[in-house]
Amino acid sequence: MDLKSKIILISGPTASGKSNFAIKLAKKINGEIINADSMQVYKVLKILSARPDPKNYQKIKHHLYGFQNVKNNFSTGDWIKLAVKKINELKKRKTTPIFVGGTGLYFKALTDGLVNIPSIPIRSRNKIRILQETLGQKKFYQKLLKFDLKSKNKINPTDVQRSIRAYEVKLFTKKSLHDWFKKTKSYFKEDEFFKIYIDYPRKDLIERIDKRTEQMIKMGAINEVKRFIKLKIKKDNSVNKAIGINEIKEFLNGEKELSDIKEKISIKTRQYAKRQSTWARGNMSSWFKLQPQEINKFLKKIK
Repeated sequence: MDLKSKIILISGPTASGKSNFAIKLAKKINGEIINADSMQVYKVLKILSARPDPKNYQKIKHHLYGFQNVKNNFSTGDWIKLAVKKINELKKRKTTPIFVGGTGLYFKALTDGLVNIPSIPIRSRNKIRILQETLGQKKFYQKLLKFDLKSKNKINPTDVQRSIRAYEVKLFTKKSLHDWFKKTKSYFKEDEFFKIYIDYPRKDLIERIDKRTEQMIKMGAINEVKRFIKLKIKKDNSVNKAIGINEIKEFLNGEKELSDIKEKISIKTRQYAKRQSTWARGNMSSWFKLQPQEINKFLKKIK
């Protein structure tokens, strides 16, 4: 199997071993790794975002990791511009771009193109977020379907972020988010991509998540959150949604024991992994599914 001429995309739920697999693959095909995780772009939260160990940067070049100031707004549009630029740079050097991450919208923007939706004022967006929090996701989703029938069967009822996005787009532009999607065009041809989804069994993934939570605490996640608090990031900044921040704050405030917050972080991470898997079923059904026990066999086939 010759993958050197392809743009390789590697996705999968959190804690599925994407980064280690990408490094092994990059060594075989003269590849370099490009981040496709919305939290790993920031300089802060290296531990909680599970950013690859800098030791791995010495083995294989990594791009778009830990370079963005957390106080700046960084959108999917910002990411796609940098990602396309990196692809062109690497192609000129006869190097294979390997994208790794768990942010589905980044991959969708790369393969399907970016929706050119007008910028929505932050005040309007915040009002809709408050509405969602007040109603709860179940009632908010029902309200969305009445407001935008085209969202039915296209947005998972539990997907808070996409539900809010669909609502705000319809309210502000008077046009469904899904009508905007129809106008998109990919930056590259479909056959230029080779898409891999690491399909980790749920039971094994839960064990890996629990172990990683323990490891994050040992590595200094609590001190990382202490430093983050000092930055005084605005509440509406998306980085505040990173799993572990609010839980560790509860520990620092004396509201919860360490054992409680570790369990809470693990549970939230499992829920996040489940949402990623649900999103993948709806948006990555055509991707090559790779079971973890098949990785070594797969790598042996690579030229």
